[in-house]
Amino acid sequence: MIEYPEIDRYASLDSPLHRFDPRVKIIAFLFLIFSIVLIPDLRIAFVGLFFAVFMLVLSRIPLTFVLSYLKWVAMFILSFLVILMFTFPGKEIARFYFLSISAEGLYTGSLITVRAFSAVILLFPMIGTMKFDTTIKALDRLKVPNSLVQMLMFTYRYIFVFVAEFQRIWMAMVSRGFKLRTTIYALRTIGKALGMLFVRSYERAERVYRAMRSRGYTGYQKTLVKFEIRMKDYLLAVFIMGFAISLHVVSLVGM
Repeated sequence: MIEYPEIDRYASLDSPLHRFDPRVKIIAFLFLIFSIVLIPDLRIAFVGLFFAVFMLVLSRIPLTFVLSYLKWVAMFILSFLVILMFTFPGKEIARFYFLSISAEGLYTGSLITVRAFSAVILLFPMIGTMKFDTTIKALDRLKVPNSLVQMLMFTYRYIFVFVAEFQRIWMAMVSRGFKLRTTIYALRTIGKALGMLFVRSYERAERVYRAMRSRGYTGYQKTLVKFEIRMKDYLLAVFIMGFAISLHVVSLVGM
């Protein structure tokens, strides 16, 4: 069975970040993420990484849950580190047969890797500490274009539906003796299955749209969640954004 990507699985926990006003939280964390990914110094980037881990610990989201998603991201990020190590021009520090590692490539690849891991880790305390519908409403209150907000909402909602639909198609194929192999027949069968999934998805989208229109759907998110900014929300936001600014101040002073 395929595990559903429920990033808000632990949104019901209690922590300072769970009680953080969603609108202020999104602004503060996005400011911090962009600040970290723009850091030009590797040492300061490691400080940002440690702070990201601190925010994750503060959110009380289980580390095993984060690692289950982070391992797939790590495969993508670490590939850039390997490529830059061997392709970036600079002073050679090691050689493996016809491949050489440059100091500049290692430094640049490490910098990109640390910044990327920091940004991904910060997404969990930002999004994982509130229900997805709350995130959608917060984005709407922050004047994010409504078409984008609705697209995010429906994309996340129907990921689960499409996964379940593909599981049924796959089970039907396996029950008829299909085996996944690198043959023309297997590839053709998978292509037909994906085509069938696309057709069913299109038909479902038409039915859902007509059903929602008949129930008065207007294209705007309606929830019972009410937002209230308190003084401690401002203080926490100032702390996070102040830390983000201090990273660049220290980087400039160090340079």
